[in-house]
Amino acid sequence: MVRASQRRARKSPAAKPSKAARRTRASVVGPGAAFSALADAALARGEPDAVADEDLREVMAAALKVYAAKAERRDSELKPFDDGAVTPTEAVVAACALIRAADLNLFDVAMWFHRAPRATST
Repeated sequence: MVRASQRRARKSPAAKPSKAARRTRASVVGPGAAFSALADAALARGEPDAVADEDLREVMAAALKVYAAKAERRDSELKPFDDGAVTPTEAVVAACALIRAADLNLFDVAMWFHRAPRATST
């Protein structure tokens, strides 16, 4: 026999998360997701200039610094992005810009590229 209190419990709507829980979830999504959404929307509209150059430089510099710090601490290679997230052309355009901006040459890059291979981690 099902009690009235059990029926009410089944019918009651799920409790809303508290303001603190919603704030925590929003901060977990964070500025990286916000920037990604902004960039994706600009590209979908065919308007990459909607993302300010200064904002792009700030985000790229910060991301590169964190990536390099994390990659140097690991025993395996850190994937910079998920499979299929960027095209080969996009990767090479960005890699060439990074090489030029850091005042490197292909000899410098070759030395780093041929370091002992590591297994890939996600």
